[in-house]
Amino acid sequence: MTSTLHDSHGSHDSSTTTATPVLLRHAPGRGTLGGVGLVLAGAVSVQFGSAFAALLFPRAGALGTVALRVTFAAVLLLAVARPRLRGYARADWAVAGGFGLALGGMNLLFYQAIDRIPLGAAVAIEVLGPLLLSVAASRRAAGLLWAGLALAGVFLLGRGGFGELNVAGVAFALGAGAMWAAYIVLNARAGARFPRLDGLAIAMSVAALVSLPLGVGASGGTLLEPGVLALGLAIAVMSSGVPYTLELLALRRLPTATFAVLTSLSPALAATAGYLVLGQGMSLSQCVAIAMVVAASAGAVRTGKR
Repeated sequence: MTSTLHDSHGSHDSSTTTATPVLLRHAPGRGTLGGVGLVLAGAVSVQFGSAFAALLFPRAGALGTVALRVTFAAVLLLAVARPRLRGYARADWAVAGGFGLALGGMNLLFYQAIDRIPLGAAVAIEVLGPLLLSVAASRRAAGLLWAGLALAGVFLLGRGGFGELNVAGVAFALGAGAMWAAYIVLNARAGARFPRLDGLAIAMSVAALVSLPLGVGASGGTLLEPGVLALGLAIAVMSSGVPYTLELLALRRLPTATFAVLTSLSPALAATAGYLVLGQGMSLSQCVAIAMVVAASAGAVRTGKR
């Protein structure tokens, strides 16, 4: 899944929403170029992580795969962040719990989507969630034009010959997009209440508690096979560990708006990963459709107030 249109799909972590003036930014030039490279590398890692996750579906199933990915990511974040658990009000825990439910729901629904439709199509549909959130937050007429362009792109995508673009897959991708939008809102609130990566570590733990029983129920002892565990750990590192680290480094070099525009490339990168790893070919009309969604996402970010 994406880390963030933030963070997505991503990705998405609470440290990017807090105390950004403290981060030391490099002067424009080499530092900016390096920041762009870090963002793109993180986005590539996320999308190829999703592609490799789809390869695990035949053995562990979609629910089992997301359970492994989220659980390993939670363990890694808890080990790195070592969040403080005392001194928080009930409202703080409510935000963290909601954040975790949104994070878990986003991953569960997205993995169900890519089990049914091509990866590029799933991300292009999913990105409608944060895009529409950006349009609503901007309250500008131009935002409606970008939303219209994105919807036209998704409509063209559905008519472009994706034989696997079934109704259930589209519905799951739309649900993942709604969860992504909720994730962004709750990510910001958690970042204001919890220091460093504490909010994200707690939320990922909640997501693991939600997804792990579903994965065990669906896949059983298969999740304990050494090969499955190894792939699950690799997917967690590619989809969570590497992107979060690279995004933190990138945000020290790039303005937040530039970072968000670069993450708008997620659908195109997902389509590329789907083609290279899963052999999911694309027609010219499908490429045009994904380009329309990417342009709409970038345009919505650029015209937003924040």
